[in-house]
Parts: sequence; structure tokens; C-alpha cells
Amino acid sequence: MNAATRQSHLDARAIAILLLCCLLWGINQVAAKAALTEIGPLWQAGLRSVVAGLLVWLWAASRGIRLFERDGSLGGGLLAGLLFAAEFACIFVGLQYTSASRMVVFIYLSPFVVALGMPWIAHGEKLSARQWAGLLVAFAAVAFAFAEGFSSPSTPRQWWGDLLGVAAAVLWGGTTLAIRGSRLSSAAAEKTLLYQLGVSAVALCAAAVWAGEPLPVHWSPRLLGLFGFQAVIVSFASYLAWFWLIRHYAATKLAVFTLSTPLFGLLAGALLLGEGISARLVAALAALAAGIVLVNR
Repeated sequence: MNAATRQSHLDARAIAILLLCCLLWGINQVAAKAALTEIGPLWQAGLRSVVAGLLVWLWAASRGIRLFERDGSLGGGLLAGLLFAAEFACIFVGLQYTSASRMVVFIYLSPFVVALGMPWIAHGEKLSARQWAGLLVAFAAVAFAFAEGFSSPSTPRQWWGDLLGVAAAVLWGGTTLAIRGSRLSSAAAEKTLLYQLGVSAVALCAAAVWAGEPLPVHWSPRLLGLFGFQAVIVSFASYLAWFWLIRHYAATKLAVFTLSTPLFGLLAGALLLGEGISARLVAALAALAAGIVLVNR
């Protein structure tokens, strides 16, 4: 389906699916942080990619989608996969030091990384004065929230977790740019996702072994539930739903709704983990949302 045949307006079904995805993505950070009491961050991220990757492969096989034919996408796929692995290493390790509420706000700096990098890939996509204003608002918002990690941190090394959240956002944006700037831009969505999950599974599990992280001896029902939610519901089902939305609806219309993800993350952190939400963080989220609207308008 090309851009001309995509629906320009979101119907009720699309809105419902999109809001459900954003809710799941917001809760995902909470599930990851809660599971850290029973499994190390690198094993958690790596095994999640293993399970989700196998599910994507089975899904594609059942639908007759060819994933392993030569199409010149190997280089871009390996790069996207390594960036994806580094992103989730930063997120899962960072959650040991900062709250899930703060992490979900910092990683949504990613759209601005894409906006800054896109002119280098697509030379016709230059930033307007309004978009530059949006970038400045967003960076000011992140700096405002980041400063709280030094002035009144909730944990001793909160600033380190916040910094890893910002790094994850840069890596997420880099993954998007790697996909747009390589043969992956014309590959099937399932193949693009499998590259990211497959490469990250190998890289993250190898990093866990190198770091000496122990695998959990006993998988409690709680851990199985938290891990299953991340691997099956988020990394497999919600990502495939998102790719379906991108194929059928205008991306600019979808982008605005993703602003609800940090809000869902804040609420989930407060309700499920009892995390405090400061006025500074709420103000930073509002400014971040305003910046995204300016950049994507």
C-alpha cells in the first residue's frame, strides 16, 4: 500500500488500536522495572527479544512472508539491530536507578533526534523556523526534568538512570534513521522488526553473559506474567499492530496520538509502582508534548 492509498483520517478502529498501543507502551516500562527484582536487566531485554523474534518468524511463516531472501538490507538490518539492542540495554539498566515514570518521558526525546537527523538522509526535509522552535522547547523540557536528578533525586544515582534514558532516546532515533536511510525502508515490516529482535537477542544475551548476570533459577508466576507481557503483548503484538497502522493510515495523523504514551507511563508508574510524580516532571512532559506538536505539525 502506497501513500496515495493510505487513509488520511483515522476512523474509530484506528484510534482504538492506537490508544491501546500507547497504553501498552506506557505500561511496558513499569513491567520492566517491576521484573528487575527477579531477573537482571540484560537477560530480561535479551530473552524478551528471543521470544518476540520467534513469534514474528512464526507469524511471517504462517502468512507466507519471505524474510530471508536477499534484498540488500543486511547492512542496514545489522546496524538497526545493534542500535535497537543498545537502546534497550540503556532502558533496562537505567530503570535500576530512575523511575519508570521518568524513563518514559526521557525516551520520548526520540522524535527530535529523528527531526535533526532526517535532513542528512532526505535532503529535501529541512527544518523550518517553527520546527527549530519545537526542538528548543523539547530540549529545554528535558534539561528541566534532568536537573531534578541532581537537586532532589528520589534515588542516590537517579541522574545516571535519567542519562541512560536520554541515551536510549538518541539510539531509538538512530534506529529510525538507519531504517529510513537503508534498504530496510522498502522491506516488509516483519523483516525490519525481525532484524531488530534477532540482532538484539544475540547482542543482549551475550552482554548478559559477559557482565556475569545470573539467570533466574526459579521463574515465579509474577515474573512469567511480567516477562510474558513485555515479550508477547508489547514486543510482538503491539509492534505488529503499529506497523499495520502505518501501512493503512497517514503517519502524521498517527504521530500526534503517540504523545499519550508518556502520560500513560506516568500514570502507570504512580498507580502500579507508587512512584511520585513531581510538578517539574509534569511541566516537562507538557513542554515535550508541545515541542513534538511544533516539529510534526
